[in-house]
Amino acid sequence: MLNQSEKTLIKQLQQGDRQAFSTVVGCYQDMVYNTAISIVQNEEDAADITQDVFVQVFQSVGSFKGDAKFSTWLYRIVIAKALDHEKRKKRKKRFGFIQSLYTEKGEAKYHPEEFNHPGIQLENKEKAGELFKALKQIPANQRIAFMLNKIEGLNNQEIAVIMNTSFYAVESLLARAKNNLKKSLKKYYLQSAKQSSHEK
Repeated sequence: MLNQSEKTLIKQLQQGDRQAFSTVVGCYQDMVYNTAISIVQNEEDAADITQDVFVQVFQSVGSFKGDAKFSTWLYRIVIAKALDHEKRKKRKKRFGFIQSLYTEKGEAKYHPEEFNHPGIQLENKEKAGELFKALKQIPANQRIAFMLNKIEGLNNQEIAVIMNTSFYAVESLLARAKNNLKKSLKKYYLQSAKQSSHEK
């Protein structure tokens, strides 16, 4: 449930108060951007999604009933927009740029570009890069649950509310995500171990 200051802020926002909107943007823009970049893994796209999210917040806050936390409502918007953005981008690539993704030998040459996640320390950047690459390979619902848990630090009950599912379904999604990620990252860690043993 909302606390009193949140209730007041939302009420002002629903009345079209620009100052209240600035306050909401100031409070939540990092959360929105971090969630978006965890999903789309591209700084420019994440910035665009963040802007779109707040435009939607301003336009549709009238439909917010206050029966869940404001942040829950916000997470749902950013996740939906980020996943939608991914689908559009995939369609674009499929229909517009198929030739450019392949070398003359027919080998795929596309690799996800590097990006900086604000929550990742510099010394963990390489490991984080491999993790995010692996996250792209697992089903979207597993990826969202894992990202909300491990990157956003939310508990299973909070994730269940955001994803509109049960606590046990979230547990299952997280278990499957970890299992799939282990398989994807096994190769990377084996290579790292070999490299470490050569350096000794």
